[in-house]
Amino acid sequence: MNIRMIIKKLVIFSYHIFLKVLPVNNKVIFFESSVGRNYSGNPKYVYEELINQGLDKKFKCVWSLEDTNLEIPGNVKKIKRAGLAYLYYLAVAKIWICDTRLPAFLVKRPETTYIQLWHGTPLKKLAMDMTTLCMSEKMELSEYKRLFKKNTETWDYLISQSDYTTERFKSCFDFKKEILFTGFPRNDILFKNNNVKSIESIKKDYSIPLNKKIILYAPTWRDDEFYENGIYKFSTQIDFDLLKKELGNTHIILVKLHYLVNDPVDWSNYEGFVYKCDHLWDIQQLYLISDILVTDYSSVIFDYALLKRPMIIYAYDYEKYRDNLRGFYFNIFEEFPGPIVENNLDLVDSIKNYNCKYYSRKYKEFLDKFASFDDGNASSKIVDLILKNTYSNKR
Repeated sequence: MNIRMIIKKLVIFSYHIFLKVLPVNNKVIFFESSVGRNYSGNPKYVYEELINQGLDKKFKCVWSLEDTNLEIPGNVKKIKRAGLAYLYYLAVAKIWICDTRLPAFLVKRPETTYIQLWHGTPLKKLAMDMTTLCMSEKMELSEYKRLFKKNTETWDYLISQSDYTTERFKSCFDFKKEILFTGFPRNDILFKNNNVKSIESIKKDYSIPLNKKIILYAPTWRDDEFYENGIYKFSTQIDFDLLKKELGNTHIILVKLHYLVNDPVDWSNYEGFVYKCDHLWDIQQLYLISDILVTDYSSVIFDYALLKRPMIIYAYDYEKYRDNLRGFYFNIFEEFPGPIVENNLDLVDSIKNYNCKYYSRKYKEFLDKFASFDDGNASSKIVDLILKNTYSNKR
């Protein structure tokens, strides 16, 4: 037995000891986002609503992080992910709040409530709906689904962005408990801060020029392009030299990679044109300051659409992604309210000549179908649910 297996067994043993000897504490709320890599997403905005209501002083709010030096506001306890404190607080917390999967060995106690704030409405197929598995995890698809199902069975609540989201989540997670028609907490800011003052403030915080149009490039990851388990490569066919030549005088590009992508890309040739946004840059704030979104098959389209701004899909590997990697829940060429391009010349042309009026009807239909529950109040609804489950032992 190698040292890694021994450590894993000791970790699991320690956790089960905590479960046996420690009581659940109604005042402890456990938070994690993006497998501990970020302070971000739906959990972040629920936590900040707790702060707004002064509840961070009434509860012990615990954040699981790979880097405990990350700055987090409020009265917070930061813990190292997968450390001893991590196991302790998971064992005693009354509320678990997460937007991805927690480790498979964890046992959720009957007294604990797990509110799953999943990180996006699915465009590409997920979990039980997948027909192939090309990820860094070295396992059969059947085993992947079994472990995923075991994980989703621990969830007590799951949030949704629309009726479409609800149906997809029921299918891909085989979820049979309560789905909350709240919208996504992270999108509250898109309703409340979509104004000139807030946008200029965010640009200044990130040292972004005020006098240029902003392209947000936010691609997803490719299942079959990785370095090791859970660490994926940056995959793109965008010609940044061409974009700089054609758009450099009027635009800049913000590159925001998926949280699973960790690739040391050298952007030095594009200084002043390409801005690499690391894990500390909140993508919701980047939505607010950008004038146009360029993506591929990422769920960012469902959130960004709330701003009713131009969106472009760069689908250079559409057939491969559809047939060999994940597959899609719907035909993007029929539903997406913007240009779908397959080469760099068309991408540049679409950025320069996007026609808002042409896509207006399709845009409304897209919002009605995919983001109808978002209303700017999702965070407060989740806080109400937390209070309901902490002040009562019954659900």
